[in-house]
Formats: sequence, C-alpha cells, structure tokens
Amino acid sequence: MSIIVQPRWLLARMYEPDLVIVDCRFQLGAPEAGRKAYEQDHIPGALYADLETDLSAPITEHGGRHPLPDTEAFASFIGKLGIDQDTRVVAYDDQGGAFAARLWWLLRYHGHKKTYILDGGYSKWKELGYPVSDAKPPVIVPKTFVPDIQSDMLVSMQDVRDRLGSTHTVLIDSREPRRYRGEEEPIDKKAGHIPGARNLFWKDVLNGEGLWKPVEEQKQRFVEAGLDPDSDQEIIVYCGSGVTACPNVLALEQAGYRHVKLYAGSWSDWISYEDNPVATGDE
Repeated sequence: MSIIVQPRWLLARMYEPDLVIVDCRFQLGAPEAGRKAYEQDHIPGALYADLETDLSAPITEHGGRHPLPDTEAFASFIGKLGIDQDTRVVAYDDQGGAFAARLWWLLRYHGHKKTYILDGGYSKWKELGYPVSDAKPPVIVPKTFVPDIQSDMLVSMQDVRDRLGSTHTVLIDSREPRRYRGEEEPIDKKAGHIPGARNLFWKDVLNGEGLWKPVEEQKQRFVEAGLDPDSDQEIIVYCGSGVTACPNVLALEQAGYRHVKLYAGSWSDWISYEDNPVATGDE
C-alpha cells in the first residue's frame, strides 16, 4: 500500500476503530496558527499534533531549530493519541505534506510502520466537499506506544562532517534554490549550504495541483539529479531544520532508493558549529 492515500480512501475508513487521524497543520513564524485552524475546523475525529511542542524538543545551542523530540516524551504523546504499533495513522496538513511527513518520519524512526499521508491535505479534503468538524477532540483511551528506534534512518552533524567529499555519500539540500545558493537567508544566521550538497527543492515532490507525483515521476526526478536507484550510495537529506527534508526522504524511499537518511538538525544545526564549512552558489 502506498504511503500517500487519497481523500476518498480516508472518507471510507475514517471511523474504523484502528485508525487515528492526526492534523499537523502549522505555520512557521506564527506558531499558534495551526492549532487555531484546527479548532476552527478539521477532519471529523482528527487529533492535533503541534510541530514545536509535540514533534520537536526545546531549542538548545545545537540540534537546529526543530530538534528531534525526546524518545520517552514522544512515545508518551503518541500513546495519548490512542496510537500503538498496530494502529493505522493518517496525517495531514495544508502545506504540501511537509509537517505530516515530519510525523510520518518520526513514527517510522520510532518503529511504527503504518503511517500514511493524505494526498492534497486538508485543502483538497475541503475542496472535495468532504465533512469537516469544529468539535473538540474526542475522549481518547490511551495506549502504550513502545519505541523501536531505527538508528540507521538518522545521521548526526559529525556523521555528515565525516562524510564530506566521500564518493559513497550523496548530500541532498531540500531548501528552495535561493537559500541553497546563499542568495538569501530569511531564517538562519548564515546563508549557503553544506559543501558538496545537491539542491532538490522539496516542493518538487508535488505536481502543479499540489498533489504527490506518482512514484515513476519521483524516480525520474531523482535520476535526472544524478541519483542511481541501483547504487549502494548513502543518501543524506537535510533542509533548514529537518522538517521539509522529510517529503524528499519519503519520495526517495517510494522511488526505491535504499540507505536514505535524515540529518535532523540540518542547516540550522550545521551552522551552530563555527568550524563547519559553508558553500555558496551552484554545485
């Protein structure tokens, strides 16, 4: 079954007892906007997950702008949503799937294998005239979520630094081209990218209608960028803070690439170390 599910698929299953719907809407720069949007209306029965309070740890000197949450805290939060390893989870947002993909990646990293993303997100759901609700969250019977950390999905800053210049590793920068080239940097303290990284803007996983491209189109995109799906090369994906890299990770895995890893701290973590090199322009 595809990780990307269609609205009609969810509509037919939204009340099944082993399925939990999670609203991941969030707006960078306006951290209360996502929760307010959820309270205004959402898919019936959906529960809310906040990027900064539920899907990230507090910011410290290193770790980037959205550090990975503490394992115990994340497991507790997921359990309170009524999710265990056997629960099917459908996540959605209204930002092309970036925040939903963050939850998908986190759950997979913690060993959960049944997380899906709603194609087109909440915008498409409403456009189709499917039901919405402004009801408060339903009463949830908590479950025990037991993490099974998949350590091979993640790399640290030192891992990336150790691999600079390696022919066995490909670095993918998921930010928009102007930020990658260092022409502008509206968020972080330094502009540019990690030396050797290739730029594959995360929004290119979507078509002109904001829907996920089919697997073959995703594969073609990566092949055109010089990525060989039959290679044993390690692919490390990063962005500004480890969030919008997740759609590229998902698309790479769907396209059949192996050894795909996330540098969760990403650019905002990389530049927190003064000695780390910075590149600008195209590579």
